[in-house]
Amino acid sequence: MPRQRLIIAITGATGAAYGVRLLQHLRQSDQVETHLLISDAGVLNIHQELDLGRRDVEALADVVHNVRDVGASIASGSFASCGMVVAPCSMKTLAAVAHGLSDNLITRAADVVLKERRRLVLMVRETPFNLAHLRNMTAVTEMGGVIFPPLPGFYQRPQSIEEMIDHTLGRVLDLFGITHALTPEWLGMKAG
Repeated sequence: MPRQRLIIAITGATGAAYGVRLLQHLRQSDQVETHLLISDAGVLNIHQELDLGRRDVEALADVVHNVRDVGASIASGSFASCGMVVAPCSMKTLAAVAHGLSDNLITRAADVVLKERRRLVLMVRETPFNLAHLRNMTAVTEMGGVIFPPLPGFYQRPQSIEEMIDHTLGRVLDLFGITHALTPEWLGMKAG
């Protein structure tokens, strides 16, 4: 069975660990072929937050695309994919997607995913939100995108930051129907 293609972008918001851990988990999967984009600001955050370089992260992907190459395969609706995750998603990227700017390959690929009615998940990272942020999130939601701030869940009683990140990423993978073992299914409240 052919592998699903998933586009993953890492932009300049804090939370580079979400994109990197997603790539690490999918690297071990035989169900997904990853197509990676990293913005210049994303590279800076990867270095600042994780002490990794561009090449370290690119090595985790099956295919790497240059953000400036708006003629890449993923810029066309004929490129079959299950969708795209922007992890983390900066407010600049959110605004560009919300307004259909397609000014680089990240926002062009997101635009293509939306126009083809595929799943677009934006893991927006900013707090607190201002009115422009909220309006842009509403616009993307009205276009069919999913706004997914990476907020930790505590009901599974995470013991580490990695467990909190993995729980969030498990929820993201659920949106694409990609099987994983990152978080157990919620079985309801314990009696007692």
